Amino acid sequence: MVALMSASPSTIAGSVVKCSARNLMGLRVSGCDYHGGVGGGGRFPSFLPKEVHQIKDPFARTLAQRIQRLPVQTKFAESCIMSSCVKPRVESETNPVRICFLAECYSLLGSLSSCLEWRGSYPLLEDAGLEVWAVDILGWGFSDLEILPSCSASSKRYHLYQLWRSHIKRPMILVGPSLGAAVAIDFAVNFPEAVEKLVLINASVYAEGTGLLANLPRQMAYGMVSLLKSIPLRMYANSLFFDGISLTTSLDWTNVGRLHCLLPWWEDATVNYMLSGGYNVIGQIKQVKQKALIIWGQRDHVISSEAALRLHNELPDSIIHHLPNTGHVPHVENPSSVANLIADFAQGE
Repeated sequence: MVALMSASPSTIAGSVVKCSARNLMGLRVSGCDYHGGVGGGGRFPSFLPKEVHQIKDPFARTLAQRIQRLPVQTKFAESCIMSSCVKPRVESETNPVRICFLAECYSLLGSLSSCLEWRGSYPLLEDAGLEVWAVDILGWGFSDLEILPSCSASSKRYHLYQLWRSHIKRPMILVGPSLGAAVAIDFAVNFPEAVEKLVLINASVYAEGTGLLANLPRQMAYGMVSLLKSIPLRMYANSLFFDGISLTTSLDWTNVGRLHCLLPWWEDATVNYMLSGGYNVIGQIKQVKQKALIIWGQRDHVISSEAALRLHNELPDSIIHHLPNTGHVPHVENPSSVANLIADFAQGE
């Protein structure tokens, strides 16, 4: 366990880190001096797979250098789960806007991803003066799951709440793309005190959990999950997600998206989630009390535009904005437009 805001040296993943916090005009500034390849100064956290060095995308490389693991106490184990996220460089006690990005959970082919998918929108919103977090959901991303907890939907919800209660602490604007929108809706309904508003991007919220996959024999489930991290399947998914990107870019974005799959516990965590039944939030949508922004890339080849209109009609208090010439992952394809929409929504009444 590491007290990240302490002034004394601590150890993360076998590397020494000196962290301090200081207050400047009401702002909490977190300063860290990393050693042993944990991050900062162009270096990556040592807990990331070594394949991170192969990534070319400069925004992904920059955000990867900022990934931290924060201690989250849960009922799953006596010790904390060291949970991966990107936290704000500056935390203000008076900033009325606190945004939390959930790591992408693409519904297509189970193509789950990590907080690195926010590499485009995150810095734009941070530069605009907003307080932004990017959080990896339990089982997806770079958290330390050497002692594997349950990764069911209820466990993911509970872990996110404990992370929010320990570190974020104030009502947030929760942003969920694709299946991450289901995660956001489930969380907002169960913990309304933690969520001020919702942003749902090309939302996949009408699937009945993992469906028949929940009944697969365990050995077959492991075979399917192993296939999900393969480069050919991931590149095929990219061909549906994005229009007109080069082979070189597709390969690089594949390396970004599958990086967390290379952690030794990823297959176990994904099989655990798949066999648990997954997220089914169809009955929760009309229970959402928070105001919601629906962002929809109009060239989505994965989820139909009819689903966007249905969601808009079923959410009690929502607005919808369509982005032309953008597919299933608009925050990667068109991060400036997505960041502007989120910023306007966050700062509006």
